Order: sequence, then C-alpha cells, then structure tokens
Amino acid sequence: MKQLLSTKEVAELLDVNEKMVYALITEKKLPATKITGKWLFSRHLVEQWLENSTLNRPAPSFPLPSDNGLLVITGSNDILLERTISLFNRLYPEYVAVYGNLGSLGGLRALRRSLCHIAASHLLQEANGDYNFRPAQEELSEPPAVVNFCFREQCLLVAAGNPKGIRSVADLAAPGMRIVNRPEGTGTRLLFDLELRKAGMDGTKISGYDVEFQRHLDVGLEILAGRADCGPSITAVAGLLSLDFIPLRKERFDLLLPRSRYFDHGVQLFLGLLHDDSFRSLAQCFQGYDLSLCGKMVFPQDNRTGD
Repeated sequence: MKQLLSTKEVAELLDVNEKMVYALITEKKLPATKITGKWLFSRHLVEQWLENSTLNRPAPSFPLPSDNGLLVITGSNDILLERTISLFNRLYPEYVAVYGNLGSLGGLRALRRSLCHIAASHLLQEANGDYNFRPAQEELSEPPAVVNFCFREQCLLVAAGNPKGIRSVADLAAPGMRIVNRPEGTGTRLLFDLELRKAGMDGTKISGYDVEFQRHLDVGLEILAGRADCGPSITAVAGLLSLDFIPLRKERFDLLLPRSRYFDHGVQLFLGLLHDDSFRSLAQCFQGYDLSLCGKMVFPQDNRTGD
C-alpha cells in the first residue's frame, strides 16, 4: 500500500475536491508536509485524522474488570518496561501482568476501548516538543493520569564500528543503503519519519523502509546479522548487542491510565514498584535510560509540590 499520498489522492480518499484539501491544510486540520514545493500526506496520519474526527464513539461493550488479579499493559515497546513487568510478576505472584506490544497509538486506542489498565506512550508533539498530551486528548474521551516511566534515548542503530560511515539520517540516501523500520503508529516510526522530512527525504525510496519489526531488539538483531545497515531504535539495544548508534533525541516515555483506575490495587502495586530498589537496580543494567522523573505524576500536576 502506498504510504505517501498526493493532494489528488487524498481528495479521492476523502471524496472531496482538491480545493477542500487545501482549505483543510490552511486551517491546520489535515496533517501534511511540504517537500520541494509539493504537499505530501502520510496515509497513516490521514486515516488517524479521520478516526480522531469521529463523533459519538460508542462505549466499550466489555469494560475491563477493575481488579481481578490481572493487570494489562499495552502500547510502546521498551526493554526496561518488559523486564519491569517480569519483575512485577515475580514479586506479586497473586497478580498476572501481561503486555500487548501495540505501539504508542495502539496503546492509547486500547485504553480508549477499556482493553488495558495502562498504556505506555512516547508520542512527540511536533509543535512544542512535548509528549503524549495532545495525542491523548485526541484519542481519549477524558484526560488520563500520566505517570513518567523514564526518559530514554532514540537513535539510529548501526553495526559495530559504523562501517557505512552513517552520521545522520541524510546519509541513508547513499546508494546501496539497507534499513529496517518500526511499524506505523509507533513513536519511533513517527520520529524517524519526522527526521526524514527534515532532511527532505522520501523514506519509501530507501531500501528496507517497509521492512518492519515490532520490537526494538529485533531491529538490532537484523543489523547484528548483517541484513541491514541501519534502523531506528533505542540506545539500550546498542548496549545489549554491542552495536554503535547515532543519537537522535532524548524523549519522555510515560504511562497513561484512566483516572478512575488510578487507585486500583494492581495499578498501585505496579506504580509503587517504580520507586523500589529492585527496579532501580534493574534499570542500571541498561544503557540510555534516565529515571530522574520516574514514578512521578506528569498530569494532572500537584500545584502544592510542583511535581
């Protein structure tokens, strides 16, 4: 399926004329990017815009039980989060914590449908450089509680020694370059596409752009095996696999949950674990994480403490 659409193709998709497409761009409603004087549209973002514009969404038919010994976490893939869930299951055998690797947007949509207790997200807001608030506003009917899990470093993974001499996203335009990618809807893919647009590049022209892997670790394994020269991922993978990397951005990685579920016992046990020495020791095993805000409420903020 074609990922980048022209103005004409978007008009056909929306069943409107091209003048209406330009009007929607001018009103800053329709997501679009101008490259070399031509408007281009990510099919994924256009479809997301359509879904977000839906009014009167039906309530979920089968809401998740509040506390029955099951804790469901979905959203963005992260090595430390996966290990933390395993630690939780070991420390609290009366609970079963399960994880659904759906990407940041997928996690928010699961939260909207009451299919999970917690959604992990790191969706960058291009306008102000913040994270998660605007996507949550667009996807959820009510503002969630937002608790920070970590700051982590996004990067381009390359083979040890960087044999291709990759220094930036722009170098991926070199002939013969092979990459692997993360799926649409993941925060890493959205950041990678943003960096490509900044460099004036069409990612679909790069060999391997459409080769997607659900986990950061799998991106690293493809590079370690020599099947790809580069891929967007996180620094923690470079440390685990002894790969080199080119830093892209330090990002805030949050846990979002309905305020009505915040005091569920299982949720509180998991959030409490973020302050435990066992978790902090676990985090020290990995590269590229900053826990300076970990476990603290990002939204709503406590005006008395400034947290």
